[in-house]
Amino acid sequence: MKRLLLLAPLTAVLAACGSSSGPARDASQPMMYVSSTRTPASIATCLQDRLSRVRTSSVGAATELAVGSDSNNSYFVTLTPYNTGSVIKVMHPANAPDDPPEPEMRFDIARCAT
Repeated sequence: MKRLLLLAPLTAVLAACGSSSGPARDASQPMMYVSSTRTPASIATCLQDRLSRVRTSSVGAATELAVGSDSNNSYFVTLTPYNTGSVIKVMHPANAPDDPPEPEMRFDIARCAT
């Protein structure tokens, strides 16, 4: 029983890193939700350097990035200041294209968060 309890956090982390299962994706749930020690401005700059077609806007203290074509955004990234770092929330609507592909988007978010 102790082994199962010790593996539970690892399973949760691995599940968060996996790809979504396609059309059954729940658009109301974030694709990724992580914290970073980097500032929102630093993460936004990093993502703009790594991804094409990124539009940035500010809503209060948060920075929002829309990724994809102007007419059909693929991802919405919200960078919210938290203590000396940021909280990163990535949404991928169920009907949105995978541009860039989801594994690439996850990799770029991970690289820019660290």
